[in-house]
Amino acid sequence: MRTALTSLVGCRHPIVQTGMGYVAGARLAAATSRAGGLGVIGAATMSVAEMRAAIRRVKERTDAPFGVNLRADADDAAERVEVLVAEGVRVASFALAPRRELIARLKDAGIVVIPSVGARRHAEKVAGWGADAVIVQGGEGGGHTGPVATTLLLPQVVDAVDIPVIAAGGFFDGRGLVAALAYGACGIAMGTRFLLTSDSPVPDEVKKFYLAAGETVVTRNVDGVPHRVLSTPFVASLERARLVRAVVNGARFKRLSGLSWRSMLREGRRMRRGRELTWAQVLQAANTPVLLRAAMVEGRADLGVMASGQVVTVLGDLPSCQELIERVMAEADTALARLPVTGR
Repeated sequence: MRTALTSLVGCRHPIVQTGMGYVAGARLAAATSRAGGLGVIGAATMSVAEMRAAIRRVKERTDAPFGVNLRADADDAAERVEVLVAEGVRVASFALAPRRELIARLKDAGIVVIPSVGARRHAEKVAGWGADAVIVQGGEGGGHTGPVATTLLLPQVVDAVDIPVIAAGGFFDGRGLVAALAYGACGIAMGTRFLLTSDSPVPDEVKKFYLAAGETVVTRNVDGVPHRVLSTPFVASLERARLVRAVVNGARFKRLSGLSWRSMLREGRRMRRGRELTWAQVLQAANTPVLLRAAMVEGRADLGVMASGQVVTVLGDLPSCQELIERVMAEADTALARLPVTGR
């Protein structure tokens, strides 16, 4: 199935695996790209050295195109961009709008730039700055998300910009891919569905927790901004003593990341300006890396936060990336053949 996405990045199928922190490492990204999708390394929770090593591991495992997801507001964003240039990475994706100069540097090096957005005006902004495509995530998606459903947000963005649009939020099968194409998208991006594959590095006990999940919830108690996660007693408990917990987790994240307090405060000031957060919310944001790591790396479903899209409630298996992508494409073919269109 050739679309503007497959032509732009060189993958065989119009399916993107999103860059989830602590989940989308070299193993998952390489497996996705080998299967014909676009694998994306989630580098926001990696040091520069770890990111470079992950890129090289993917290149050892496949010669298919892949991407790296970066934090546009990171203190070392420009340094990371230079690593992507030096390593010949095909795609750079961003969870927040990258600065105009970062887009220009990447494009000068021939790297495809694909930011993620949750509003039409954000899509218009990055398109005006030269982004090659955009991922549009509706409210059904996991992690940081907005209130507008994909079925309303997607057509707004498709009508507003003249660059390829990739749909995210609520997708897990071939019927969803066909629906996204009908709206005018050039493909779909999936996070939770790829998290729940046999190629995902998430501990087995945590995967079982996801598969048994009954619902998700959007909460501000994790880091001060809307965040869709699995509904658990631990998430509910975050409301109590949340600032004290955030300060403690900030210290833990400092040890894990190797950042100095000065660097963390500098990032905090940048977050306040770029995302209009209060200092209380900035302190809460220190929760996110540590609480995600507790579940996704340490296997502590009881003491961690598990970002998840609403699709988790309809997922019941752990296919390989190869099996998943083959299934989605077969389902898409079936859905297209069954469309009740008899001509005019």
